Amino acid sequence: MLRTDPSLLRELVERCETLRRCLVSGGSPEIRGRLKDASYTLCVVTGTRQLDTALYVARRQLTEAMRHEQPLRH
Repeated sequence: MLRTDPSLLRELVERCETLRRCLVSGGSPEIRGRLKDASYTLCVVTGTRQLDTALYVARRQLTEAMRHEQPLRH
């Protein structure tokens, strides 16, 4: 299975979470559109169809990537 680069996953998760918070605090149609776009992209890269599921899968993939990360050499 192909894995998305962790930095892209992290950025998409942060973007979706930020835009969701903006909507709760009275977001505009522009914010709603940006969330829709970010959600779609996150769903595509995680192979899911709903934002909550995509966020869950992305977080699991990020956790897994951190476990396999190589320590820096000095």
